Amino acid sequence: MNITKKELEKSQIELTIELTAEELKPYIKLGAEKVSREVKIDGFRPGKVPFEVLKAKIGETAILEEAARIAINKTIDKAIKENIEGQPIGQPQVNITKLAPENPMEYKIILAMLPEIKLGDYKNIKVETQNLASLQAGDEEVMRTIEHLRESRAKETVVEREVKDGDKVLVDIDIFLDKVPIEGGQGKGVAVIIGKDFVIPGFDKNLIGVKKGDTRDFSLPYPENHHMANLSGKMVEHRVKINEVYSRELPAMDDSFAAELGLKKFDELKNNVKKNIEQEKKQKAEQKFEIEMLDKIIENSKFGDIPKVLVDNETREMMRELEHSVTQQGGKFDDYLTSIKKTHEQLILELLPDALKRVKSALLIREIARQEKIEVSEKEIEKKQEELLKQYKGYEKVEARVKEPSYREYLRNILANRKVIERLKEWNIEK
Repeated sequence: MNITKKELEKSQIELTIELTAEELKPYIKLGAEKVSREVKIDGFRPGKVPFEVLKAKIGETAILEEAARIAINKTIDKAIKENIEGQPIGQPQVNITKLAPENPMEYKIILAMLPEIKLGDYKNIKVETQNLASLQAGDEEVMRTIEHLRESRAKETVVEREVKDGDKVLVDIDIFLDKVPIEGGQGKGVAVIIGKDFVIPGFDKNLIGVKKGDTRDFSLPYPENHHMANLSGKMVEHRVKINEVYSRELPAMDDSFAAELGLKKFDELKNNVKKNIEQEKKQKAEQKFEIEMLDKIIENSKFGDIPKVLVDNETREMMRELEHSVTQQGGKFDDYLTSIKKTHEQLILELLPDALKRVKSALLIREIARQEKIEVSEKEIEKKQEELLKQYKGYEKVEARVKEPSYREYLRNILANRKVIERLKEWNIEK
């Protein structure tokens, strides 16, 4: 087996692996046996078809392709282990480049590698932190949060009357520019709450007074910075058909409302909301400090080329996190994109810089853990597993996932990262 190695850009390495015709022979035999088990040929048992008969039936190319797959599976790990220094990430790209009867076989693999990192100073950054005890929640913030809770628990009832302020309506929307329908400007069964801005300010108010089955036409000016460039700064025509009208009754701010949320008194609800807001503020302040600290260490450090696969994976993960957050709050991600006036592609492009920063932070933490010999013991992992199993007791799928070996490695990374962050805070905190 002959192997040549080539350094590529973006921390990638290409290996070209060649097997001689003689080295390929045993894999051709295995390939023929595998194919013969899957092809029915009269007069022969599965797996017992002679090579020449099989070749005549399905062609030599099909046998060679199966032989190549087996050969790659049998040789790729050895080729990587003996020729690659450092840590590959993700799955290698594999391409067969030469495959013909009675000839050597050649295939190429491309591996993305963890880039080299030269750490700068990470023990004397001295980032100022906020006094967490000073982070309080005002009455206005508390009542605003309670109002959101009331909105989420509004009692909705179908009504046969004109639309009023505070109602919810389900509508079909068509938008036009100079009486020409706009591509992508249609929506079916869209929920609109009267009194709350919907995409374009003033849209909801134009529906007051209509009834189920009615259609209302009106025009609205679109802002100059609208995400649909062809509509920016223009007067856009709307045709809205009312499918259903719901009255909305919000729960009163009293002890009964608190009871719906598992509490006894409304004052208890206010206190809980206040504590949650303050806890969230403290968490955000901690996160802000950690981000500033890591950003400064990143500025002081030098990174090799970051593999594209790492940034792409992190961008996808950020999109998943965002979508999960929206759906957890009862929203639809497409509606969220509409509300922020972004397309899916535009949002991905906006996330790329933050994704790159997150990748660099992860690589940085990993390198500091290696240099400082910060490790996680098996007992620490087991303790965390026990906590999670207790927290999710009765959720069989979650329990099974927590017990998987791969999840233990995930926990090891999470706990190691936390240890590094805490150590960095000890070195760099300046109150």
